[in-house]
Formats: sequence, structure tokens, C-alpha cells
Amino acid sequence: MCAATAGYRGRSVLVLEHSNKIGRKILMAGGGRCNFTNIHNSPANFLSENPHFCKSALSRYKAQDFIDLVDRHGVEYHEKTLGQLFCNETSKEILRVLLTESEWAGNEIRTETSVEKIDKQASGYLLKTSSGDIQAESVVIATGGLSIPNGGATSFAYDVAAQYGLQVLPCAAALVPFTLQPKDKEVLKELSGVSHRIKATIGKTSFVENMLFTHRGLSGPAILQISSYWQPGGEVEIDLFPEFDLLSWLKEQREARPKAEITTIMAQQMSKRVAQVLCQMFGFSGIMGNHSNKDLEAINKAFREWKVKPSGTEGYRTAEVTIGGIDTNEINQKTMEAKKAPGLYFIGECLDVTGHLGGHNFQWAWASGFAAGQVV
Repeated sequence: MCAATAGYRGRSVLVLEHSNKIGRKILMAGGGRCNFTNIHNSPANFLSENPHFCKSALSRYKAQDFIDLVDRHGVEYHEKTLGQLFCNETSKEILRVLLTESEWAGNEIRTETSVEKIDKQASGYLLKTSSGDIQAESVVIATGGLSIPNGGATSFAYDVAAQYGLQVLPCAAALVPFTLQPKDKEVLKELSGVSHRIKATIGKTSFVENMLFTHRGLSGPAILQISSYWQPGGEVEIDLFPEFDLLSWLKEQREARPKAEITTIMAQQMSKRVAQVLCQMFGFSGIMGNHSNKDLEAINKAFREWKVKPSGTEGYRTAEVTIGGIDTNEINQKTMEAKKAPGLYFIGECLDVTGHLGGHNFQWAWASGFAAGQVV
């Protein structure tokens, strides 16, 4: 995006890629269909030490701008829940759009070329690369964070930032599944592969979407979303009935079916396996008629205020993004240029700007790339 934008301005642009393939993260995204933006994208969908930093770029290159771009290239897409846009066919279409724009803008792309050193010169920068020295007036770092190392992710952006005296804030895996304490893992492992709609809450932040039980812990959109707000040692509150008055319903069921087992009743509102395992874990059994109002209130509380203390996350191996990164106070919010290193720019995930799940991180990539491309 940055290269094409700069190329259309008449700039001579060389894109260096250290792996043998362009756009790996695009190809992997959205289960191979690339959730390329979100129609509801706004600064409220991002986490950062400075929540105002992303506003300028996002206001100048909106979701609709990228939608217009894919429309011009004839890409067919559809909306899933919560404004998420996916390709109808394959992620390759989004990569094709960007490569075509790059070609039209006159860019050169060089793969399997790693940058070993970046030296500031009197005018511009000298790059020592595996394919020889390159002199550049401007250098843009768009190498992402630490997530998905087998996709080529490295600490390159942070290392370059540190080299030029820019502060790098602590990084962690985000939009990532939770692992569970051994005791909880043992109890819940038989539910692996089962999903259930929940509300996941940490502090004042909540997400209502599906949760997926896995053989290692908990995943699914609601869990991935809330993981960006989790601190090691902290708890996550899970409401298994976010849009349902469970307590009133339980009282009605007690009147209507006093001889039915509590697990049988709960299995009407969730899968039988989940009902059985959770009732056993929470310590609820017996027939409905034997349960007092106080008992039903305890059942309601257990299912709607389930406190889970993860043992950790699955880490960068499966994380969709990296939270933290280059301190945005070091970067010009309009141009993405490093304040301490004129001519050096940082865009995308390497900055301390982390989007919610659902196309927001791609939109930040497009918007920050466009912002730098206009001035680089």
C-alpha cells in the first residue's frame, strides 16, 4: 500500500522482502479468505498507549477507500458478523490487488533479500542487504510484530527502532487463545471442538461472540478479543448466557418440570456435553424440585459469572497480532516518520497500535501505509 501510493507520486520504490513469498499474512488471514477490512472501523477499535495517534491516518484512508479499491479490481466479497468483510473466493485476490497496484505504480519488488544493516548517511540511508548495498533517500519499515514467527515474523522493526533511539514498549501476544490451569484443562478437555456464545469481560471491556473449547484451553472470537486486555495472573469473567434471563427461566422450569435433572434442563440451552461437564464442575446435581430459589441463584451466578484464570496464552505461535511495540510518541502521526530519524518511517503492526479482531488490523496497515506513502 505504501509503495503503490509513493510510486503513483512518481517516487522510485524498491520493496524488500526477506522471505521467498510476498504477503504471507494476507494469504493466511481469515481462514484463507482474508478479512480485509471492517465497515465499522474507527479509532475506538484500537488499543494504544496513545489512543489518539491512529485517528489522523484512519480519517484519511477509511474502510470505504479500501472497499472502493477492491471494487475497482473486481473482487467479490461478503459481510460476516459485526461488519467484517471477507473475499468470496480466496485471500490471493487481495494480494493480487496490491501487487497489481504496485506494478502500475512502477515499483520493484525483490524477495529473499534480508537487510543486515541500516546506516544514516549525510543524505538518506545506506542499506546493507544480502543482495548488495542500496542507497535510499527514505526507508519505510513495514515488517510487523512478533506474531506467527513461522510466517516470517521477526523483531526487525523493534531492533531498527532501538538502533535510532526510539522507545519500544513491552510486547505481548494478542488476539490469541488462552491456555488453562492443569485442573481446569483436565475437566474441560472433553469439550474440545464445542463452541458456545458468551460474553467475555475484563474490567469494563466486554465482547459478546462465540467461545471455542480446545484441547489446550479456550479460543474463539470472544476469547481472542478479550485476550488483548488480559494481564498474566488475571481473571476473565465468562457469561454463558449473555442475552438470556437464565434465573427466571430456571424458576419456570422448576414449576413445569420438578422431577427433571438440572443437567437435563441446562441441556435445553446449551449442548448436552457442555451442560453435563459444567454442572459437574460447578457442583450442581439433582432434580429441579429440590432446588430452592437460593440454589437457582447460585446456578445462575455460576453460569453467568464464571471466573476463569488462564495459565497463559498460546503465545506468538498462534497470535494474530502483537500488542505493544514502537512508542507512538516517537512517530509523527500524520506522516509515520520517526521524529529522531528524518527519512525513516514505521507503519503497520510494529507500532503500538493494535486493532480488535475482524479486519481492523488490516485497515490500520492500509491507512498507515497510505499516510507514509503520501510523503515518503
